[in-house]
Amino acid sequence: MSFFSIAEDKCKRDGICAAACPMGLLEMKTEESFPTPIVGAGELCITCGHCVAVCPHGALSLKAMKSEDCPPFRKELIPGPEQIEHFLRFRRSIRRYRDKRVNRDLLERLIDIARFAPSGHNLQPVHWLVFETQVEIDKITGIVIDWMRMMIANQPEMAALFHMDLVVGAWERGEDRVLRGAPALIVAHGDPAVSTAPTSCVIALTYLELAATSLGLGACWAGYFNAAATFFPPMMEALGLPAGHQSFGAMMVGHPQYSYHRLPLRNAAKVTWR
Repeated sequence: MSFFSIAEDKCKRDGICAAACPMGLLEMKTEESFPTPIVGAGELCITCGHCVAVCPHGALSLKAMKSEDCPPFRKELIPGPEQIEHFLRFRRSIRRYRDKRVNRDLLERLIDIARFAPSGHNLQPVHWLVFETQVEIDKITGIVIDWMRMMIANQPEMAALFHMDLVVGAWERGEDRVLRGAPALIVAHGDPAVSTAPTSCVIALTYLELAATSLGLGACWAGYFNAAATFFPPMMEALGLPAGHQSFGAMMVGHPQYSYHRLPLRNAAKVTWR
């Protein structure tokens, strides 16, 4: 089988698949011909699925992606612009969580949604690490605190900028201002040698955060953790990521302790038009 196939009884020879292919791998040699691949198309295809998704007749399949395996688009499930705006403005960074474990099925669903986030050249370079037990989360938080104590001693100006003394003091009083008592921590990591990995991880985590809100969960970016994961060797060792991998972001996830009833204001957008 070629890298793609055409169901000739379904194909209307409209050329939509050829026009939509981001790599320009399909061509219509005549108005009467079926789409055909250019030379070397199989090696150049990034399996993004544009050609499969754009065909209104379900006529085209990739070797690794059959048309019948791709769910159809359901217009009735797409929210309108007012709903989208309201949802995005409603989203909050949640830092207070109920003392309730997040079911693994929910965490798996979040990651399953986040894996559809765009990545350059469809490389899909994002890997995931999930902490879901209190013992593991307390261990990770303690390492962040150790990093902060080191920063306070050796880089006091930087530590003061990020109020690390207050975070350490709160921890010593029994209050977690690092991971905020979240029952789960989801880390997105990848190989920095893959140029798209850092951005892909951030985009995937953004998808995950929005999905969490839609599922009634709360989420918040774990900035202190990720700084330690980037610069503190004991944290790198504790994470045990694959050789060469780096954490490019992490999200606290849990059931929100409080509900929100207003949409806070933000500064006007700073825009330059050209």
